Amino acid sequence: MKYESISSGVFISRQNRFLAQVEISGVAESCHVKNTGRLAELLIPGAKVYVNRSENPNRVTKYDLVSVFKGERLYNIDSQAPNKAFKEFLESGRYIDGITHIKAEAKHGSSRFDFYVETADRKIFIETKGVTLEEDGVALFPDAPTLRGVKHLNELAQCIRDGFDAHVVFVIQMDGIHTFAPNNGTHPAFGEALSAAQKAGVKVIALDCIVTENSMEIRKEIKVRV
Repeated sequence: MKYESISSGVFISRQNRFLAQVEISGVAESCHVKNTGRLAELLIPGAKVYVNRSENPNRVTKYDLVSVFKGERLYNIDSQAPNKAFKEFLESGRYIDGITHIKAEAKHGSSRFDFYVETADRKIFIETKGVTLEEDGVALFPDAPTLRGVKHLNELAQCIRDGFDAHVVFVIQMDGIHTFAPNNGTHPAFGEALSAAQKAGVKVIALDCIVTENSMEIRKEIKVRV
């Protein structure tokens, strides 16, 4: 997954969930934040960031804030990037062999999942979650309580009961990570739901990414600690 019009900048402040001030080429610009999470450990005044210029001339903001450095590590914070990168990963055949059909935004019952995949003998619903929070090499999700996330896990367990395969895939938007774990300190109910979903047969996967200033690509599977 690549960005076409990247510029570097310096983070100034976050005005609200959707807007940030970034200094670009010496000018303070209002940028769209492509992530509604807290990101408190990343969006720190003075942090080096990358922004992508929008091709839409009618937009209020000219740029999207897509990645930020914490120390020497670059974190992608674009909430749309995990699905785009995972779709490329699916299409490459590196995740599931013998795919015959991929559908995005697939509905089952009252639920809508990020992907539905078929092979000759399997029908699989997949929900992806982007992960931007890290502590000492451990990626954590969520960074804020998510009732929607708990609902997705319960619904994936229902897919298993209905005769489908089901996966929840945590796309870690950084590299150098050795383990993924639920963030029980922030939202214990999510960790409980993840454990219950795994016991019901939902496959829990974590994938790290190679992140550059203008791209994000899934690299490999890492250890999951539920």
